Amino acid sequence: MASLTAEYSMLGVAGRRLRVGQWNARAQDAAPLVLLNGIGMNMELMEPIARALSCRRVISFDMPGIGKSPDPIIPYTMPCMALTLAALLDRLHIDCVDVLGISWGGALAQQFAFQHRARIGRLALAATAAGIAMVPGNPATLGHMADPREYTVARTLQRNLAMLYNGGGRHAVSLNAAMPPSPVGWACQMGAFSSWSSAPFLPLLSLPTLIMHDEEDQLIPPANAHFLNAAIPGSRLEMFRGGGHLFMLADPEAFAATLRAFLDAA
Repeated sequence: MASLTAEYSMLGVAGRRLRVGQWNARAQDAAPLVLLNGIGMNMELMEPIARALSCRRVISFDMPGIGKSPDPIIPYTMPCMALTLAALLDRLHIDCVDVLGISWGGALAQQFAFQHRARIGRLALAATAAGIAMVPGNPATLGHMADPREYTVARTLQRNLAMLYNGGGRHAVSLNAAMPPSPVGWACQMGAFSSWSSAPFLPLLSLPTLIMHDEEDQLIPPANAHFLNAAIPGSRLEMFRGGGHLFMLADPEAFAATLRAFLDAA
């Protein structure tokens, strides 16, 4: 029977302590799916998506300083966290996975696909971009992102996530599960993304890739999805409408249906 909630544990991985979550841990009909979250987002926020993928083992983790993972001791880079993800898979005795990267997690997913091609079957990217090569979003929205106080305090975190959600979608989005990241955790995620770009290696990604984006995303404009689609050979683009940057939470069933069809394709 599928798990309605994740099984959480604290694991030592590559010199870090990470809080790891697994849904449907006993599912064996398909490759496990690694779910990489957006900036400052703890795993609990993604539970609606994991529930909608009830036939597949879903693995996620809180980045250092996010959710219940301890703060990083020193700043990290995207390549460093891709190595950490590979070490986590080693710790879980998993050779190959599919990967879903959302927003900031989409950047890490791209880096992991480049560094560890042999360990990834299919790649799904949602509401993400190519790093410093991206088309910038709404200046007011980006201004909020640059201020740690806007995301590391519970009250302002809820308000800003609601702003990113953009009022669209057919279902209400619950933000009650959001946990404010630590200032250090937030700053490290921002620093890793602001110094990174996937543009040089995107044409080298030779794996099935699905890009999903919302037409009303104010944080990462749709032009970024079109750029990724043009740069990654053979990739497929699916556009949504009405959910803003967090469109995958606006209608997780529709999002999961599109994702399942891609992951299960022969």
